[in-house]
Amino acid sequence: MGSGKTTLGRKLARLLNYPFIDLDEFIVEKEGRSITQIFESSGEQAYRKIESGSLDEVLKTGVPCVIALGGGTVCFGTNLAKVREAGLLVYIELPAAVLVSRLSHGRSNRPLLKGIRESEMLRVIEALLQQRKKFYTQAHIIINGLNLTPQHLHQVILAELSKHTG
Repeated sequence: MGSGKTTLGRKLARLLNYPFIDLDEFIVEKEGRSITQIFESSGEQAYRKIESGSLDEVLKTGVPCVIALGGGTVCFGTNLAKVREAGLLVYIELPAAVLVSRLSHGRSNRPLLKGIRESEMLRVIEALLQQRKKFYTQAHIIINGLNLTPQHLHQVILAELSKHTG
């Protein structure tokens, strides 16, 4: 969360001439309530089931596209394997301190940060990154998110694709 997946994803999709799907936005539209509302009324486990089902829906179309996943999507169930099999998984890596500065103003929109004081955010985000590292590092592409442009990401993806097709 806070790595720029949605912003970079939209721009990358334009460069590739692919549709763009933000999985969180897909869920909100499908469920008719915000991610925060789902977390508050049903809990994280129920949200993760909804998220996995939504991911299945998006992947079943078979249409090449760019998908921005939620920060925890690949950490639950068989989502990591599904995404790796369906296409190229990219992890946009950023230091926890950078994520804190990006996320400190929008904490109320982030269920896992809601109610966390700014002074505690670094510890919480570092812990989340540590928990998720074993999943994130299984991405096909791990790229430094500092000053990352859609054009550079596009070049890295094309280079990775050429390894698999050439």
